[in-house]
Formats: sequence, C-alpha cells, structure tokens
Amino acid sequence: MAAPRPKATRAARPPAPSRGSIVRRRIIAGLVAIGIGVGAAVAIGQINVSDAIREVTLPLRHDDIIRQQADEKGVDPALIAAVIEAESGFDSAARSDKGARGLMQVTPATALDIAERSQGTTFRVRDLGDPDINIRYGTFHLEEMMRIFGGNEVAALAAYNAGSGTVEGWGGADLELGDIEFPETRAYVEQVLEKREEYRDNYPEELGL
Repeated sequence: MAAPRPKATRAARPPAPSRGSIVRRRIIAGLVAIGIGVGAAVAIGQINVSDAIREVTLPLRHDDIIRQQADEKGVDPALIAAVIEAESGFDSAARSDKGARGLMQVTPATALDIAERSQGTTFRVRDLGDPDINIRYGTFHLEEMMRIFGGNEVAALAAYNAGSGTVEGWGGADLELGDIEFPETRAYVEQVLEKREEYRDNYPEELGL
C-alpha cells in the first residue's frame, strides 16, 4: 500500500498592513514631496527676491547703449550707469523742474549745443526721450566735463550737476569733495561715486568690465 502523500503547505503570508498604516505611509510620502517642493520653491524664491531687490535698489537697463557709448567716448560704463541712476532712476520719461529730460537729464539747451557741434542736423528736443540719443548726448557732456577739468571726476560730476562755471568758481580742476559749496551737489557727487562702485561689483558682465 502506497505511503500517504504529505499535505502541501503554503508559505505564510505577512499580515496585510492596516488601513492606519497605509494612511501614515501616504502622509509621510506626501510630506517628503512637499518638503522637496518647498525647498526648491524657497531656493527659487530667494533668487527672485534677490533679483527684485537689486532691480529696485540698483537698476540697470540699456546696458548695450551704455557699453557702446563708454567705448566710443572713453568713459567708465559704471560711471555712466551711476549718473543715470542718480539723475532719473533709469526712467526715460523723467523731467526736472528746470526742463532737463530723459535718462541722463540733459537740458534742451545743452542738447542743441551738442547737436550743433556734432552735426546732429536731424536732432529735435523731443528726441531726448529716446534712450539711445539721451545716453549718447549725456555721455558726450560727461566726457566733455571730464576733459575740461583734467580728468577730475569730482569736478566733472559737480559740473554735470551744477554747471561748469560754478565749478570753476569752486576751484576747477583742483576741486575736492569738501570744496563743493552746494550741499545737494556734494550729495550728488558722493552718491554717483558710491553707486559707480556698486555697478562695478554687481554688473561686471553687463557693463563689459
């Protein structure tokens, strides 16, 4: 008589996870995903916030025109950017009470004089609202002040703000910051020189430095 076959045995199955365990796992997975997403969002947010703060505190636009005029006229591009920031905050529609217009706050009288001397026969005063023309004429005037005052940046900037005749009365090419008699002009020169360094530090590639 044949021996009885042993009964087949089934491998023991692990106990099925409880509903509470499944829910906990899903919650943990979700929190991990949220954590990763929040981390990425915070990193991106920090970059965006940093750019936004810089745009407000140290704006830069029309850097291609600034570089071109700096090369053409031999003026520091960071200095041009700093003058624009001080004069108009990069607002091409800006106008002063004295009639100065545009990015570098060029007066119509100064612009017409520059146009005549540079054969700008098609120039019209309304063209000062054009960033290209305004930066071109403003840089022309700034370079001329630098040349008149022997490369003295303090004197040139003071003349850009208060007029060359006024600066001649303060000492001309020998002018130092403490010699500037108008508090607003002294503050203007200090601001431009300070911002020039900030533009050098923050926008070296954009300004071709």
